[in-house]
Amino acid sequence: MTTINIGIVAHVDAGKTSLTERILYETHVIEEVGRVDSGTTQTDSLELEKRRGITIKASVVSFFVGDLKVNLIDTPGHPDFLAEVERAFSVLDGAILLISAVEGIQPQTSVLFSALRRLRIPTIIFINKIDRNGAQSDGLIQRIREKLTEQIIPFQSVEHIGTKQASVLPSAMSDQAFRRACIERLALGDDRLLTPFLEGQPIADEQIHISLTRQVQEAALLPVYFGSAMTGVGVGELLADLGRYFPSTRRQKDAPLSGVVFKLEKAPMGEKVAYVRVFAGCLYARADVKLHRQTRDGAYETYTGRARKLSLFWNGGVRPAQTVEAGEFCKVWGLREAKIGDIIGEQSAQMKSLHFATPQFETRIEALRHEDRRRLYQALLELAEEDPLIHVLKDDLHQTLHLRIFGEVQKEVIESMLQERYGLGVRFSESVIVCVEKPHGVGEAIDFMGAPGNPFKATVGFRVEPGPVGSGVRYTYTPGALPLHFHQAIEDATRATLAQGVYGWEVTDILVTLTRTGYNSHRDDGTKRADFHYLVPLVLMEALARAGTDVYEPINRFELRIPAHALSVVLFRLTALGGAYEQPILQNETFVVSGALSVAAAEALRRELPAMTEGEGVLMVEEAGYRKVAGSPPTRKRTDDNPLHREDYLLHVQRVR
Repeated sequence: MTTINIGIVAHVDAGKTSLTERILYETHVIEEVGRVDSGTTQTDSLELEKRRGITIKASVVSFFVGDLKVNLIDTPGHPDFLAEVERAFSVLDGAILLISAVEGIQPQTSVLFSALRRLRIPTIIFINKIDRNGAQSDGLIQRIREKLTEQIIPFQSVEHIGTKQASVLPSAMSDQAFRRACIERLALGDDRLLTPFLEGQPIADEQIHISLTRQVQEAALLPVYFGSAMTGVGVGELLADLGRYFPSTRRQKDAPLSGVVFKLEKAPMGEKVAYVRVFAGCLYARADVKLHRQTRDGAYETYTGRARKLSLFWNGGVRPAQTVEAGEFCKVWGLREAKIGDIIGEQSAQMKSLHFATPQFETRIEALRHEDRRRLYQALLELAEEDPLIHVLKDDLHQTLHLRIFGEVQKEVIESMLQERYGLGVRFSESVIVCVEKPHGVGEAIDFMGAPGNPFKATVGFRVEPGPVGSGVRYTYTPGALPLHFHQAIEDATRATLAQGVYGWEVTDILVTLTRTGYNSHRDDGTKRADFHYLVPLVLMEALARAGTDVYEPINRFELRIPAHALSVVLFRLTALGGAYEQPILQNETFVVSGALSVAAAEALRRELPAMTEGEGVLMVEEAGYRKVAGSPPTRKRTDDNPLHREDYLLHVQRVR
């Protein structure tokens, strides 16, 4: 049996979930097609998904096309959930990029296409909604060539487009115009066709099909299909060609195990269930497996887990399995410490690495009922474990909770999940942009054991200075007489302290050197770990204040595609928003503008762009680091007893010790 793993990706409302339903119906997995607007679809299981008609969490479902097994991931389309889509990309053999024949190429379409191309994921374009009023075919194909890529070959034409009678006609090699168009496009990427084509030599159909299959599987060429998820037109033709154009994994049972955890969920009884893609070897039930996880400093930590129970996705459901071979998705019970992104077994060359964007907004969240505060914190920790892109921050000083998120829709999702799963009502504050701090000078400080103002049985000295861009926190010390567990306490306290700098933001790109230590070795009344735990923040923040810090705001690298008539208006607005951009490039009748914008400015531009460009503008952004905030730096309310206020800090420590 051959298995392939594919994803459906598209701009919101292009019909991803509807296409999934139609595919499951055509392959006899379900007896009736569910409807998004009725909340009866197979893959949208969250109440909010049903209510709003959008996909939030990637869902896995399997079906068969003859002897070919297909595991299908129905992914979100809203930009707030792009991280969920990117996570799915890492385990795909191929993707179906859905484009509406009515709405055409939309902003998220371009973003998703860029990610697919960057990862070289074989892709088929399916133009949906050909039965809708206003649908286009030839004009849309031309816009795909202009706005996405010229490396496409439409395999069909459409009759009666825009009506309920719309149908597709397959293009055949017997059609000389289609045959020549195929050869011309294929020859650009295949020297074995280019020479005979230029010399007018005959080319066999078999040569064309071999080159076509290879180039699609190498993501160098994209076939285009037409159809309607609502009527089922064109879906059968799409299914028939999946096995040809999407490569499958070779099953080598004797190869070392290699897999990755790409999703987590909680079983009804609360047990953690890991979704795993197996790239090589075999995963066995009741077997111990090694898991590897990359830490923030780039190193890998390893631990052992037991795959207590396995389930394979099978024809719309799941079934128990004793063995899961390469190429399969499965659900695994028993990996209690698993996190998304963990490597099971060994690293594989087939694994696709992808940088996950980090949340750039922060909001305060609070329970509607005061007595639910503790339950809310535990519930958020569970949600964050399932989705590592939700960051939970606890402010013990003010007894408040904060979340790092991607956008406003994500608030609604979290609110809905807390209500559905835990019965918790919540409210949010207005979101703010998350900044960072970086030192701009060198600062030193030291507190000696027994000196006035130091009530702790410990000596600590630090020097702080700027580190290389992107280096995070680098901590160094010279091993000496200090016991190792005290060194660990100092480093732990150092990293915890730098979560809030002089202005309250996380400190990064900093080199911290431990310059002096001292302790009392008396067995009963000597130095404890707590002495270093409480002293480090005082000394480190004093050194940081002497060095001085600057606040940096996150910026995005952007690519903007706008019609020629809107160029001057958009460039004027870009300048007003503080954007830096390069010389616009004219491609057909569209200008491409690249540059850098702050995250706040990019959000403003995203909101205003449809009005400025009559809905034709497309903005694509990606993280591009940080830039120093000009003028008065923004501050963040501290969540601890500020070590910079020494007397207040010591009073608090004396109360809690």
